[in-house]
Amino acid sequence: MPERIITDVLTQADPALEVTLRPALFSDFTGQAKIKERLEIAVEAAKRRKDPLDHILLCGPPGLGKTTLANILAKAMGAGMKATSGPTIEKAGDLAGLLTNLEEGDVLFIDEIHRLQKTIEEYLYPAMEDFKLDIIIDQGPNARSVRLNLPRFTLIGATTRSGLLTSPLLTRFPVRERLDYYNADQLQSIVTRAAGLLNVEIHEQGALEIARRSRGTPRIANNLLRRVRDYAQVRGDGRITLDIADRALAMLEIDQNGLDEMDKRLLETIVVKFGGGPVGVNSLAVAVGEEPDTLEEVNEPYLIMEGYINRTPQGRVATDRAYQKLGLTRGRGGGQPELI
Repeated sequence: MPERIITDVLTQADPALEVTLRPALFSDFTGQAKIKERLEIAVEAAKRRKDPLDHILLCGPPGLGKTTLANILAKAMGAGMKATSGPTIEKAGDLAGLLTNLEEGDVLFIDEIHRLQKTIEEYLYPAMEDFKLDIIIDQGPNARSVRLNLPRFTLIGATTRSGLLTSPLLTRFPVRERLDYYNADQLQSIVTRAAGLLNVEIHEQGALEIARRSRGTPRIANNLLRRVRDYAQVRGDGRITLDIADRALAMLEIDQNGLDEMDKRLLETIVVKFGGGPVGVNSLAVAVGEEPDTLEEVNEPYLIMEGYINRTPQGRVATDRAYQKLGLTRGRGGGQPELI
């Protein structure tokens, strides 16, 4: 049976959407079915009551669609959206400027909300609960508090590390959703749709190959698609087939399990330099020349999910699967690993 060729070229697409490849509607959003259903119900109920949405917290690893869902929610409500991130709000005046420029029903999206300064959080509490903002004017003996009334708005927070949020802030989000990794079939649909937006002809098996090596993450899938597209245009006839996808990903050092060069270096460092562990993340970061936060947020989640390493109180430990991946066996009596 001949392989099916997908040429799902979307017509009359929004130019901005073509650049970002982000879906703008719930119907275009692939995966996270239960979360999507709950959010669609929340939107429909709010629209029937003619109320703003409740405040929403979206959690999960990077690249799973938190920002995309925030945009979809704002559009579904017919509301404007202002976006910022936790580290950029450095003082109360920054937050006051954002809140006072909102209109009734607008969405304020704060990415990496766990990185908000604690003093800024204090200003958010009355704003989220009572839609009021207390700010201090002047200093010293002339200092006085002024209360500003705010329009009823929706705060959507996104975080990769919900455990770092303070309890008072966490409990002020009536809706809390955690996004999970995608399976290969879902990512194949995402790659196919993105290829259509990019006007690239892609074969079904080519899309699946990209999806399989995307670490369960749509952002990675879209990034790999762009790189494979470049390879197909330079080294092929522009079509993304299984062979082209395989050769392009091999050139990018993305293996059959989706591990990149840094992932393999991490495993080799734990196994060879530290005898399989345990090893602390700071020592590991120095050994591979990377920041500890990057290892914890980018590399480790996938390696742990796939069973290559374990995170213990003493440090990171390589599993038997990591040894198999490197073609090694554990040394006798905890000694140096040996070739299989």
